[in-house]
Amino acid sequence: MVVELTALHWIYVAFILIIIGFMVMRRDTSLVCIIGIFLLAFTATQSLSASISSIFNSFIFAITELLGTILIISIIVSMSKALTRTGVNDVMISPFIKLIRTPALAYWTIGILMMVISWFFWPSPAVALLGAVLLPVALRVGLPALGAAMAMNLFGHGIALSGDFIIQGAPKLTADAAGIPVLDVVQASIPLVFVMGIVTTIVAFIFLKRDMKNGTLKVETTGIGDHSEKHFSKKEMDQLKNLLTPGAKKLIAFLIPFLFILDVVAMSVLNLSGGDATALIGGTAIFILLLISMLAHKNNGLEETTSYLIEGFQFGFRVFGPVIPIAAFFYLGDSGFIKIIGEFLPAASAGIVNDLGVALAHTVPLNGEIAAITLTTVGAITGLDGSGFSGISLVGSLANLFATAIGAGAATLTALGQIAAIWVGGGTLIPWALIPAAAICGVDPFELARRNLVPVVIGLVVTTIVAMFLI
Repeated sequence: MVVELTALHWIYVAFILIIIGFMVMRRDTSLVCIIGIFLLAFTATQSLSASISSIFNSFIFAITELLGTILIISIIVSMSKALTRTGVNDVMISPFIKLIRTPALAYWTIGILMMVISWFFWPSPAVALLGAVLLPVALRVGLPALGAAMAMNLFGHGIALSGDFIIQGAPKLTADAAGIPVLDVVQASIPLVFVMGIVTTIVAFIFLKRDMKNGTLKVETTGIGDHSEKHFSKKEMDQLKNLLTPGAKKLIAFLIPFLFILDVVAMSVLNLSGGDATALIGGTAIFILLLISMLAHKNNGLEETTSYLIEGFQFGFRVFGPVIPIAAFFYLGDSGFIKIIGEFLPAASAGIVNDLGVALAHTVPLNGEIAAITLTTVGAITGLDGSGFSGISLVGSLANLFATAIGAGAATLTALGQIAAIWVGGGTLIPWALIPAAAICGVDPFELARRNLVPVVIGLVVTTIVAMFLI
């Protein structure tokens, strides 16, 4: 069935192009997004008051959707500041310094560990686990924080999430929509996931090394979120690091990874993933923060605990502040439109983004090559809402349609659309989707998105070509 495209759809497309243009020019997009929200609301409701209210309501919706991520980032930053100031962090990273001696080793080690952990527990808890321990090591051996963020992002939110071989949440959605077994989608995705992953991470690493060599990318020496760090004199830092005895530091340095390993065991035994796994990591981080504050600051522990938490939340909202307007706009492309503005889309609409994907699919001729290109394009379009998962049922349905028309390739097309949707929307190109890695590493999420853009596009082109030969 052909979906009716209305003025709302074309306004949304126009503002996507404008927002992308502003990002390329390295200009802030908050005002553009707010204007876009207002125009969409006014076009739908024809009410000035409702349109103005929709701006505020869209911000509330975006904050609600992002709140779990904001909290885990803020808590991890609070814990990391306590570790750094008391000197526990230096003890924790000392074994890794002996193993990771170069920026290249740091990039690939962080990436591969991120991928493996993300296969079992999804990327958000993996970012929290690795960031606190391995980021300081990466910085000390000369890998820029942006490079560490790229490694976490591309391997975790890219390779691991797009394949989702263990938890199988993504292939289950696409397989059900395509009417084929989940195992078929998983098997078909294996070569495509690894082609995409290998090409993208290697290209990203080459660009990273080039920019480090020519000096356009500086190597930082600070830790997690330290651009919001309090300014302490050397004498004050020495006093802070002497609050704990060497023995206490070693005990806490051993206890922290032990507690996180217990978390990993609990995730496996209790079958926790996604938000549940993130909550477990967050609760453990709070417990560690309380322990360090009370042991190091003793009688002042109560006040220092609050101080660390305040700094963490200040950092979290400082990082997420610029992202909320753009997230609010893009959420209107999916279910957010009805919740924020109301029932103003056509009766058969599945959301602005999905409507655009269906319309594109109905305007192209059908053969293996065109089918592969279309599934990649539709998957990427549906990923623009920043979830990566909202549109993969659509690509599954389209893959089934195209496979029926050309007589082959249902599983390959389904896997290809899934990969495109998740690489774009799951956390490598959409700024608010890749915030966990950006915030943990203390880098600008928009700059991280720009860094990822060319490698991811190259990866998608190569993967689409490979898929043409597999159909």
